[in-house]
Amino acid sequence: MSPTPRDQLRDRLPAGLLSSTAEGILLVSPSTTGQVAEVMTQAHEAGWRVAVRGAGTWIPGDAPCDLVLSTAGLTAIPRVSPADLTATVETGVPLDALQQRLAADGAWLPLDPPGHPGRTLGSVLATATAGALQHSRGTPRELTLGCTVVTGDGRVVTAGGAVVKNVAGYDLTRLQVGGFGAFGILTEVHLRLRALPGNDRTLLLAGPRDQLTRCARHLTEINLDAAAIELASPAATGTQSWVLVIRLLGSAAGTEAEAARITEVADTPVTVLTPEEAHQRRQTISLSFLGMPCAIRLGVLPDGIDDTLDLLINHLGEGPLTAEPASGGIRIGADTDAETIHLLRRTLAEREIPLTVERAPWALRSTTGHFGAYREGVGALVTGLQATFDPAGTLVVPRVSPD
Repeated sequence: MSPTPRDQLRDRLPAGLLSSTAEGILLVSPSTTGQVAEVMTQAHEAGWRVAVRGAGTWIPGDAPCDLVLSTAGLTAIPRVSPADLTATVETGVPLDALQQRLAADGAWLPLDPPGHPGRTLGSVLATATAGALQHSRGTPRELTLGCTVVTGDGRVVTAGGAVVKNVAGYDLTRLQVGGFGAFGILTEVHLRLRALPGNDRTLLLAGPRDQLTRCARHLTEINLDAAAIELASPAATGTQSWVLVIRLLGSAAGTEAEAARITEVADTPVTVLTPEEAHQRRQTISLSFLGMPCAIRLGVLPDGIDDTLDLLINHLGEGPLTAEPASGGIRIGADTDAETIHLLRRTLAEREIPLTVERAPWALRSTTGHFGAYREGVGALVTGLQATFDPAGTLVVPRVSPD
């Protein structure tokens, strides 16, 4: 009888790194990049299929595989530099724990993705899941200066640092952030930070959806200095109406002045939330997407956001939904099927709007892929890149949809 993956890895890894999932599948929890590389080298050579998992709170851990590699053991924070607002962090660190560590040095990573607050940094970056703060503070790609990646065949590739460098013609950092693990396993990243804001003020407007999107566009036209402007559906907030949540960060005087401008131009009553109420509101919206099997995101031009919202609600229903009327991002939670996703992708491709399946059961995402080819040639490009970084298809990641 040939040795099992557990038998082979037991001889090569320290004791305590091997266990089993609830389903009885081998679970490997490396604590260093070198150990991740060792596992992937063995998997590539033996023909094992490997599924990667962080804290297991976002993408369901239901992919068929020979072993599960958990990044939850990669929890070191080798460097935090408050002077130049950068940090080097391993990707198994929970996002809430990272924020607490950075706050001790007066710094902050301006990411507010949906999901559980204990979601790992690697999960957020691999899926490029951004929240409302991307309106002013940048996307996960823009906040990641460099990375270390273990490829599907066990190679360790490093790109960037203080600045992003290209390797073999690829901008590896931008490729890996948002690659859903198709091009390797992120083990360490260099991050761009922000100084902790002196004041954090949140205002809420409630009313009909169209009225709120018009208000958001008006606030953008008058150059409101807002950190985030987010529209949220009743299903996302647990309330009876749509709401517009506006977050102001900065000095006390600055946020007070911007709050006064909002009250002056808004055509619906404005409520100022306490810090506790604002935190609870963000948590409610963030966790609402975990109540649905599937979460989908789109990148839309602001002028087309109302029509796109109508299209999505018509096909997916009015579940948890957030939108950024000023910058165009949309996220919707739904219980849907592959046929509907393919139909939406074809419809949206005519408008050059990409549709990304952020989370879904394996049966759905293995059919649709995480990201679809909304422009000609994208599918072939992604397939070629997967072959470069994972030549044997060791990593269990859905290929791009052939739409």
